[in-house]
Amino acid sequence: MGWLIAGLVIWGAGWALNVWLAGQPRTRFTALAVPVIFGLTLVLIWECVVRGFEINPVLLPPPSSILLRFGTSLPILWQDFVQTAIKGALSGYVMGCGSAFLTAVVIDRFPFLQRGLLPVGNFVAALPIIGMAPILVMWFGFDWQSKAAVVVVMVFFPMLVNTVQGLQATDAMQRDLMRTYASGYWQTLLKLRLPAAMPFIFNGLKISTTLALIGAIVAEFFGSPIKGMGFRISTEVGRLALDMVWAEIVVAAIVGSAFYGGVALLEKAVTFWHPSQRG
Repeated sequence: MGWLIAGLVIWGAGWALNVWLAGQPRTRFTALAVPVIFGLTLVLIWECVVRGFEINPVLLPPPSSILLRFGTSLPILWQDFVQTAIKGALSGYVMGCGSAFLTAVVIDRFPFLQRGLLPVGNFVAALPIIGMAPILVMWFGFDWQSKAAVVVVMVFFPMLVNTVQGLQATDAMQRDLMRTYASGYWQTLLKLRLPAAMPFIFNGLKISTTLALIGAIVAEFFGSPIKGMGFRISTEVGRLALDMVWAEIVVAAIVGSAFYGGVALLEKAVTFWHPSQRG
C-alpha cells in the first residue's frame, strides 16, 4: 500500500509541476523541463506500481532493476550498439539514403523513369520486412552486411519518394525566371530546386532514421553473430532475463532519439529560411 500511495503522490506532484511550468513564459528551460519531468514521473510511477502490486519481474521488471542491469552490462551493451547501430543501421542508412538521392536526381532528369521506377518502389516498400530479412541474410551472410542490406531496402524508397516530390516543389514562375537568366538544368537544380527540396529531403531522412534502427534489429532475429541488439533481445527473452531485454530497449530508444535529433538539428541549420523553422 505504501508504494501505491507514493505513486499517487508522485503523480500529483508531477502533474502540478508541469501545469505550473506550462503556464510560465516559454523558454529553452521550460521547453526541456516539461518532457523531462513528465518522463521521470512515468518512470517513478512504474516503479511504485510494480512494487506495490508485486508484479512478477518476468512480466514487468521495475526501472531500478533495469538500471542496475544497464550499469552492470555496459561492455555487452556497447558491443551490441556498435554491431547493430553503427555497422548495421548507420552504414545501411548512408548507403540507402545516398543511393535514393542520386536515383531521385536521375528520375528528375529523365521523367520517363518516374512512371517506371516509382510504382516498382511502392511495390517493394510494401514487402514485409520479416519476409525480406531472411532472404537477405542468406544472400549477404550472418554478419552486419546483411543487416545493412535490410536497412537499405527499408530506407531507399521513403527517401526516394520524398526527394522526387521535393524536386517538383518549385512553381512554374520560379523555373521561368531561371530560364530567363539562361540557366541550364544543373544550374537550376543546384541553385533553385535542391534548396527548395531540402524540407522534403530532410523529411525522408528523419523517417529513415527510425526505419534504419528497426530494420537492423529485426534482421538480427533471423541470424547474426553472437552479438547485436536484436540477437541479445531474442536470446534473453528465451532465458526470461527481461531486465536485459529492457536494457537493450533503453539503448535502442536513446540511439533512435539521438539519431533523429541529430538529423533534426542539421535540418534546422540547413533550412533556417523555411517557414517551418521560424520562431
